[in-house]
Amino acid sequence: MPGTYKRGDNWYYYFNTGKVDGSYKKICRKGGKTKVEAEKALRKALEEFENTGNTKAASSISVSDYFDYWYKNYVLVNCKYNTQEAYKTVIENHIKPSLGNYKLNAVTPAMLQEFINKKYLNGFSRSSISNFYGVLSGSLKAAVYPYQFIKENPMQYVKLPKEDKIKEDNEDLKVISIEDFNKIIDRFPQGSSFYIPLQIAFYTGMRAAEVCGLTWECVDLDNKTLKVEKILIGKGKGIFEFGTPKTKSSNRTITIGNTLIEILKKHKIYQAENKLKYGQYYRATTDNFVCTKENGENVTTDTLKYLSRVVNYELGINFNFHSLRHTHATMLLEGGANIKDIQKRLGHSKLATTMDTYSHVTEKMKNDTVDIFESLVAKK
Repeated sequence: MPGTYKRGDNWYYYFNTGKVDGSYKKICRKGGKTKVEAEKALRKALEEFENTGNTKAASSISVSDYFDYWYKNYVLVNCKYNTQEAYKTVIENHIKPSLGNYKLNAVTPAMLQEFINKKYLNGFSRSSISNFYGVLSGSLKAAVYPYQFIKENPMQYVKLPKEDKIKEDNEDLKVISIEDFNKIIDRFPQGSSFYIPLQIAFYTGMRAAEVCGLTWECVDLDNKTLKVEKILIGKGKGIFEFGTPKTKSSNRTITIGNTLIEILKKHKIYQAENKLKYGQYYRATTDNFVCTKENGENVTTDTLKYLSRVVNYELGINFNFHSLRHTHATMLLEGGANIKDIQKRLGHSKLATTMDTYSHVTEKMKNDTVDIFESLVAKK
């Protein structure tokens, strides 16, 4: 039974929680200077215990403290390193500065909608705004259950600005021409550290981390396939290690053509020659990377950033390494390849992702389809 008692100059309250090892666990807390204060504190503690299963005043936690709690107990436990870093950036650079000082239970849909709207008005891309929205939605949903800090997720009432009012992602979806690709290859020809990564990405649509993580045991030159089963991820301060691909569907086998096969065969010979040339100074690792520099050191995603800077500022081509993935997919779509095959080739978990990402191409394909039908009817 709950109750109050006096000890010294103060009044205390107590009540029993559930059984632990066959015995009830008793909660005792200081309630105030008078019996009335202690009884009021007891009623509040009981209400919080019944509603949240936690006698701690969960409602007093700040947004900043809650996001630290969510990051530690959910993100670090369930998410991959790159996702952890992305969430940390959103939390530290955007959510905490704008909302961190508020109590979690004081955050309203209006405040969150204003936060999202301001990000849009400040010119953030659609993908960035979607990231902010996703982090807030997921974290505040967890605050309702299982953490039980709040009773309702205020993000359920918040809307993203309409698509036609957000800066189009197509501005960030950089696709280069064959002519531009050839200019890049002329700048980084065979023997350059970037020649093989460029060719692999262009002919397969693989992501940068997938390309850098490719090892020779994942290359089948006889059956003309590349197996994507790991990625190379940066852990900071120049430290890299293998990680798992982005999603389950990112684990895939990609069929490659004769052009890339011949390039890889020549590269394998080139690596063997360099190993003899450098001797004990050859810096190959036991991982047997495909993408290496002349001295055997493996190419990393950080190294590829230098490539992008050169292409942009020296060659004047609007480019990042991911452009090769978009270029590969766009060329396949425009060439009439089956979109389901493209989805599997890119490692997208859903066909809708492929459709949405390359909507500018699929829209053109729809118009082309109508034109084809019209031309067929005109011939009758």
